[in-house]
Order: sequence, then structure tokens, then C-alpha cells
Amino acid sequence: MKVPFLDIRIQNEDLQMEIMPAIEQVIQSGAFAGGSFVEQFEKDFADYCGTSHALGVSSGTDALWLTLVARDVGPGDEVITVPSTFMATAEAISKSGARPVFVDIDERTYNMDPEQLEKAITKRTKAIIPVHLCGQPADMDPILAIAAKHGITVVEDACQAHGAEYKGRKAGSLADAGCFSFYPGKNLGAFGEAGAVVTNDEDMFEKIRILRDHGQIRKYHHVMIGWNCRMDGIQGAVLRVKLRHLEERNQRRRLWAAHYDRMLAHCDAVITPSVPPWIQHAYHLYVIRVANRDAMIRGLSERGIGTGIHYPVPVHLQEAYRGLGYCKGSFPCAEKCAEEFISLPMFAELTAAQVHAVADAVSELADSTTVGKSNYPVAVN
Repeated sequence: MKVPFLDIRIQNEDLQMEIMPAIEQVIQSGAFAGGSFVEQFEKDFADYCGTSHALGVSSGTDALWLTLVARDVGPGDEVITVPSTFMATAEAISKSGARPVFVDIDERTYNMDPEQLEKAITKRTKAIIPVHLCGQPADMDPILAIAAKHGITVVEDACQAHGAEYKGRKAGSLADAGCFSFYPGKNLGAFGEAGAVVTNDEDMFEKIRILRDHGQIRKYHHVMIGWNCRMDGIQGAVLRVKLRHLEERNQRRRLWAAHYDRMLAHCDAVITPSVPPWIQHAYHLYVIRVANRDAMIRGLSERGIGTGIHYPVPVHLQEAYRGLGYCKGSFPCAEKCAEEFISLPMFAELTAAQVHAVADAVSELADSTTVGKSNYPVAVN
């Protein structure tokens, strides 16, 4: 059975009868850049996340960058994050003029290890960006406690965590601000590029609102140097429709993840996601670990099953960040995971038959000597 890694087409087809009239309304109104459709989505998304404000912007990368700028992060400052993330997390730090500083991840959750955070803080540390990788929130309580002790801003990179929860609170609402990407393949995906910042901080809200629109307080009156980071009206309208279905679709992702967990539980050669009981995972990705990733991917491909790798080169080992002075061995857990991660098919519209086909294939391949077992022990919830 052929199983794609992701099928964006079917995701959008199911909602076409709702989405097309919403787009038509934007066309008729002419509100293409910002405007009422974005404002309506912002209100709905803030309500969904449990925050006072949401600001629609042009991408998740811009959401992170604008949030740092709004906190006056700039040259000479340091911002701490993790090397197990998409490049955009570090790019936003660099774009602000600050220096990215990395700490290793926890081998069970693949998120920032709070035990390693405090020793990375210096007098130049201005912000901390924990990444909710794959849709699982980082362990925020100890991170927030350390940040409060040192008077440091915390910004959630929730770009993969739409609808995830930490101790009953939505991702994005846990820190000074939360940043989201609505790239088409995300749990809440736009028809192109879009992002958002959510916050309860009035000062941050006002600054980002001005910064995203060329620093204007009103047309042609610029109080600061900003940029063009507005969300398009069509994206606002599409996202508002899709937001109404996000909880249902996340629940289906959790169902398929539970199926994978159960069917792969007997495979000693496969490490499945470890989810603490206080976490509600959004399963943007369902990531397993095996020792011989290439053999597993090759075997799955031969069976018509698509996979992904997130991310094969940790940020600290990217050529673009050679100047930071990190080297192989700087963050062993992140590097090990980068060698072993495989993302299995995960989207709401999967069928039970497809999930079973994937799990059966992984189990069969895991039993072969060509795949082997990871050097890390299987994590215990």
C-alpha cells in the first residue's frame, strides 16, 4: 500500500466548500493586505490560545524576529535556544543582531533540557527560545523559573505546536509570547506563507503591531523603523475557516499516534515518542529513532511509504553558523537524534489501513539486522 508522508491536497479538499466562499469575500472586499479578515482571525486565534492578543504576520520566522525586536534584542545580546530545530529559529536571532547560543536537548522529549539551561546564561543573555519540536511543548515550568530568576524574556517557538497543551494551557500562552508558523504543511496551514505572535503583554503587542507595518502608527506617520510583515487577507480568511476544524484534526493525529505507539511497542530497535502525562501532543510530526536510518528509509520507500527527516544537520553544525565556534560533539544528544530521526506519515486524513501498513513495515524492517538498535535506551514515560 502506498502511503504519502503528507497529503496537503486532501486536507484542503475536505474544507473547499467553506474555504472558497471565504476567499471570494476577500476578493469582493479588496482587503488583501491586513484588514478585517486578518483582524477576525486574530481575535479567533487569541481566543483559541487563551491569550489577550494575536497578531497576524507574514511568516513564523518574522513572528520570532519581530518578538525579539519588540523586546529590544539587538547587537551584543545573546539568545539561547536549541540546535534541534529548523534554521528559522536561529535566523530570527541573527536577524535581530544578537548571537545564538545553544543548549542540548533532553533525550526523551527532544526539547530544551532545563538542567543545561542555567549554565548557558551570561550577562549578555536577553532571551530564551524553547522550541516545541514536533508538536510537543518543552518543559516550560523550570525554563520560566530560571528565566524569572535572571530577568530574561522567554519566547515560545510554537511553530509546530498548534493546539498542543502544557498542564492544561495552550502552547503559545505559556511565556512572554508565542510564535506560530502557518506554512501549508502545518497542523494549521495557510495557502502560502503566514505566521502569528500571541501574547498577554500590552507593550509587546503594540510594538509588534507597529513594527509589522513599516513602523506606522497611522498612514505615513512612522514612529520607528519597521518592516513589511503583514498577513495577507486571503490567508486570514483561510486560516479562520481551518481554525474551526483544528481540534478535530489534532484529535485524529493523536489517534494515529496512539496506533503507531501500540503497534511499535514491541520493537526494541525503534524508539517511539515519549510524552509526559502533563503534555497534550499536537503530533505535527511522529518521529521515531533507529540506529540505521538509511536502511529503514530505503526499506519503507521500496514499500511505497513516504518519510521525512527533521532535521539531518543540527543548526550548530550548519555551514552558515560555523563562525559561532561550535563543533561536532558540542551537543551530543542533538547530534545523535539528528542521525536517527525518521518522521513517519502523520496527517489527520490518514486511514487506519495506511497507519497499520506503515507500522507493519517498520516492524518488519526493525527485525532485520540491517537496521539495528539505537545506543540510547528506550525512553520511559
